[in-house]
Amino acid sequence: MPSIATQMAQQQSGMTSYEWGLLLLLSAIWGGSFYFFAILIKELPVFTIVFFRVFLATIALWIVVFISGLKPPDSGPQWRNYFVMGLLNNVIPFSLIVWGESKVAPGLGAVLNATTPFFTVLVAHVFTINERLSWNRLTGALVGLLGVAGLVGFDAIANLGGDFWYQMMFVAASVLYALSAIWARRFSNMPPLVNAASQTAASSLLLLPLMLFFDHPWALPMPSNLAIFSQIGLALLCTAVAYILFFTILKRAGSTNISLVTFLVPISAIILGAALLNEHITLNHILGMSVIGIGLALIDGRIPAKLLKSVWR
Repeated sequence: MPSIATQMAQQQSGMTSYEWGLLLLLSAIWGGSFYFFAILIKELPVFTIVFFRVFLATIALWIVVFISGLKPPDSGPQWRNYFVMGLLNNVIPFSLIVWGESKVAPGLGAVLNATTPFFTVLVAHVFTINERLSWNRLTGALVGLLGVAGLVGFDAIANLGGDFWYQMMFVAASVLYALSAIWARRFSNMPPLVNAASQTAASSLLLLPLMLFFDHPWALPMPSNLAIFSQIGLALLCTAVAYILFFTILKRAGSTNISLVTFLVPISAIILGAALLNEHITLNHILGMSVIGIGLALIDGRIPAKLLKSVWR
């Protein structure tokens, strides 16, 4: 019978340095999205923000697709799957998070959003055969979540339970992100650029009637230049570029590993705040980052496997 260390190594081979680099880049991009949201939510309603986020990204992505000589999906079942992906990964969670941010403090929102790896570990165990539940993945997800709580400050969760339904919007979004990471595995034979463009196109078509019906965009006042540039940045950088990275990592490293970005996003947001806004990095931040690092190492599996192998020798 193989040792525990051997079983763990078989269950989780870990990511390469290139894949970790992509994940860090994605977390930095999504970490910056909070600054765009903070500006936009003051001037525009929810569906308008979310629609233009995916619509402008769609235009940019399809231009690149055609310049690259790639072909769009050519079957009904493929497009049906992209519409499901759009619902799970864009339309519903984006809207829930924007609504939730109107009542939930950013720190608590980050903690609730960081439950994504935990749900992904569970969902992957049920719906996949090569990302089965293991002690290191489950423990790593819980340790990483604890690290996020420490990173943003445990006082951030003091209001957990107040504005309950708004907080549950973040949790529901995390569950949907977990489901979308599993659903996206069916696109593994398609180029990441085509996947990103097709997903945002489907999301745009789903969001258009919602925006027109609920937000009446023709009656809205003209947004400020800052809001316009924030919307463009959110669309091109935090959506178009981000989803190319997302599908690339997913194809190379699997659904559990792509979900780890939610642990890294708060770190990126804090580092960006220190670099761009002269915010201070505290001892809590350093300790939280260290705990997150332990959680990531556990989920990656290689360091614990080596330690267990040395113990079981």
